[in-house]
Amino acid sequence: MGGKQDGDEAYGKPAKYDPSFRGPIKNRSCTDIVCCILFLLFILGYIVVGIVAWVYGDPRQVLYPRNSTGAYCGVGANKDKPYLLYFNIFSCVLATNIITVAENGLQCPTPQVCVSSCPEVAWTVEVNQFSQKVGEVFYTANRNFCLPGVPWDMPVIQSLQQELCPSFLLPSAPALGRCLPLLNSTPPELPGISSNTSISQGISGLLDSLNARDISVKIFEDFAQSWYWILVALGVALVLSLLFILLLRLVAGPLVLVLILGVLGVLAYGIYHCWMEYRVLRDKGASITQQGITTNLSAYRNVQETWLVALIVLAVLEGILLLMLIFLRQRIRIAIALLKEASKAVGHMMSTMFYPLVTFVLLLICIVYWAMTALYLATSGQPQYVLWAPNASLPSCEKVQMNTSCNPMAQPVNSSCPGLMCIFQSYSSTGLVQRSLFNLQIYGVLGLFWTLNWVLALGQCVLAGAFASFYWALDKRRDIPTFPLISAFIRTLRYHTGSLAFGALILTLVQIARVVLEYIDNKLRGAQNPVARCIMCCFKCCLWCLEKFIKFLNRNAYIMIAIYGKNFCVSAKNAFMLLMRNIVRVVVLDKVTDLLLFFGKLLVVGGVGVLSFFFFTGRIQGLGTNFESPSLNYYWLPIMVSILGAYVIANGFFSVFGMCVDTLFLCFLEDLERNDGSLDRPYHMPTALLKILGKKNEVLPGDKKRKK
Repeated sequence: MGGKQDGDEAYGKPAKYDPSFRGPIKNRSCTDIVCCILFLLFILGYIVVGIVAWVYGDPRQVLYPRNSTGAYCGVGANKDKPYLLYFNIFSCVLATNIITVAENGLQCPTPQVCVSSCPEVAWTVEVNQFSQKVGEVFYTANRNFCLPGVPWDMPVIQSLQQELCPSFLLPSAPALGRCLPLLNSTPPELPGISSNTSISQGISGLLDSLNARDISVKIFEDFAQSWYWILVALGVALVLSLLFILLLRLVAGPLVLVLILGVLGVLAYGIYHCWMEYRVLRDKGASITQQGITTNLSAYRNVQETWLVALIVLAVLEGILLLMLIFLRQRIRIAIALLKEASKAVGHMMSTMFYPLVTFVLLLICIVYWAMTALYLATSGQPQYVLWAPNASLPSCEKVQMNTSCNPMAQPVNSSCPGLMCIFQSYSSTGLVQRSLFNLQIYGVLGLFWTLNWVLALGQCVLAGAFASFYWALDKRRDIPTFPLISAFIRTLRYHTGSLAFGALILTLVQIARVVLEYIDNKLRGAQNPVARCIMCCFKCCLWCLEKFIKFLNRNAYIMIAIYGKNFCVSAKNAFMLLMRNIVRVVVLDKVTDLLLFFGKLLVVGGVGVLSFFFFTGRIQGLGTNFESPSLNYYWLPIMVSILGAYVIANGFFSVFGMCVDTLFLCFLEDLERNDGSLDRPYHMPTALLKILGKKNEVLPGDKKRKK
């Protein structure tokens, strides 16, 4: 007895009876005020960062292409010319690698001009056209692809030498606001291009990469043809998820039994299969001593020791599961009863099933705000232009100082250096905002993680408050608030913003540490030795486990905050101690719930996936013309979107159900410690749980049985 008492003292004393307690406490005060003020100041600073980014940033530098003069295409004077045409797009491949081109904003060392439409047919300047005028060759033929300001009477040969007009055109289509050659276009036969093998290979590689444009067009076509059927599939996922949760009150027991027996059956079959393989290889004499140690993992399938080890592992798992069923059957029954009660609670407060939509909207706002702020910050510098020539070693270019700043609005068209132009180099890093750009981006990333975790914490605390009001109501029709979800939402925002911010900050710091560790690991991966990789892997594993533990602790702390209104540290301590005093029940309920929710997700996602596959592949016949599957380029695309959407919907619904189970479980444990079933201290748990535990509530003679 003394040892047991000492063990109970190690995890705190059981909760004492409070005659004034009637569920989530209404008369509460603000908690973690310091952290609340810190969080509000941080949000204020986050808003200031967004304003600074808005004032100094210019996302047009990313959203709209620039021509050689630095003017935006599709904006201002070029409003009717939204596309950018490269005179010689192959210079993007010849001058540097494609990664460098992408990092420079798709800028290439070739003249670029804004055009109203991309070229539709291939064309090359003929030799007999060199002596003609620009107006005759380009303007009269509706080839308005020269730089602005090129006179009508300029000789074509002069315009080509100064790179004022393109020497060839390829059939192109707009992609990302730029005219990119089509996949089936033929490169022009110009001097220095068709005869050079490496150049031909570069052109071929560039055109092959443009196949992504055709794929994207086909993907959008498939979405346009199948979007309403995808919505139907998502509606089916919503209905299946809701029905599964609501029907758990009827089928939770048989379903859990079937799932457990199914796991036992799978393990039994695994044991049988391993025994058969082991016996065959044993009779053949195939042993690891004959084969030796090898890096070819598939070779271990042909040795008897592999199957013997697998057989032993599966047999141990089978034995553990059978022992759990024998000795923990009472706790499994309690878990099933709590699952049924959770289904009743969700059915009684259907609004909770759609609260994930509120969480989704808030998360979307946080992500969009961070993305826009990061985009504006990244474009806060002014573009810098420098002089460049394709062949700076020519005698006529020696007097020109290359890589010096220049004005793109005043192109050196009359320079004696052939091909001299003012091209984009980078964005300036001068100025207070530009010098602090890295710090501001770090501030934004911290704001993203903190706000996302706070929104998730808000959802957990609000749902916990609503479900706790259900459990602690003796009379479900009279004692539950009229709008329990709204009441819990207002109560949480009013009193516990600081506590939620405290828990979210702790989780954010761990997640930031994981991100930094992943970054360091990625940078040093090539130079690491096996010992360093092992140490790095251990650090990453420890941080992953720490993050999982903090999420578990925060989740239960938010439940205690929703019920009792204490600060984060006290709530986390009380929740942890309560769970440790009932650790076996915690493990059993957690595993039974995980098994059940996994099966529910598998049922919803698998059902929607199978229906989508048969429908979009046209294997469902006789549905009529109005229900025919659309003609698609990639039938797997709507199937994958439907499966992904079904998983998101099922995960949202089941996350609410999981929060309900956890809340009712903590309330159940508190109920056992607070009350004894007497008239003054009646149990609040449902009748099914009372029967399982062998307990009952005392009632006065003539009183009706309390409904649960």
